[in-house]
Amino acid sequence: MDAKKILFITQEITPYLPESEISTICRALPQAIQERGREIRTFMPKFGSINERRNQLHEVIRLSGMNLIIDDTDHPLIIKVASIQSARMQIYFIDNEDFFQRKNTIKDNSGVEYEDNDDRSIFYVRGVLETVKKLLWIPDLIHCHGWIAAPTALYIKRMYADDPCLKDAKIVYSVYDDEFDTPFRGDFHRKLMMDGAKENDVKHLMDDTSFVGVSKLAMDFADGIIQGSKVVNPALLEYAKNKGVPFLSYQSPDTYIDAFNAFYDVVLESEK
Repeated sequence: MDAKKILFITQEITPYLPESEISTICRALPQAIQERGREIRTFMPKFGSINERRNQLHEVIRLSGMNLIIDDTDHPLIIKVASIQSARMQIYFIDNEDFFQRKNTIKDNSGVEYEDNDDRSIFYVRGVLETVKKLLWIPDLIHCHGWIAAPTALYIKRMYADDPCLKDAKIVYSVYDDEFDTPFRGDFHRKLMMDGAKENDVKHLMDDTSFVGVSKLAMDFADGIIQGSKVVNPALLEYAKNKGVPFLSYQSPDTYIDAFNAFYDVVLESEK
């Protein structure tokens, strides 16, 4: 049997960004899943705080050069890559001068979250999926970490529903305690509809573009949900458990890798 292909779409990975719950998990998990016999690809945004020289990032010219349109504006897609030699693992970075050249990640120097984090999320997700298509790499399962990857399942189930590389992929979403304070802008749902979402898909975003609303969007189209943090928003935890898809409760640092690996099989074998 061919090894299953697992795509990791994450908000952050150490050592490229400081250690956090997400960055630590997303450094160890892909390596461990690869060591368990699965084929992996891993993506993260190329935030401006990432030192390209120190981390030996380089642009992949054959993958770069596409323009992605968000709200009628063209944004060039740049793909960079770096290797974690000890893990024999490559990390792909989604870059764009408009969105990811700032010296901070999601907040400015004053601690104010960037107004265009909604557009950055859309660009990141679309950039990953377009790059996977260019790689001609067909994932069996996509595991999303962090709210910046929240629109992924919607895009797979709607905008890429007929794409031969992506249409059969199962999506797992990990819900973390990584809440943002400033809701996405009120026209977030409209931008998703411009890309092909149906009104009913994004109806709740017309009233709620908070972290809760955006996380619900991710879970509405997911094939499996993982409680990534020990403590998450109670409303989201209840929502996840009631979605009718496989759900995995919080796992400790000692157990999560094997638990996630087994959960992938559960999701891959599920009917949804």
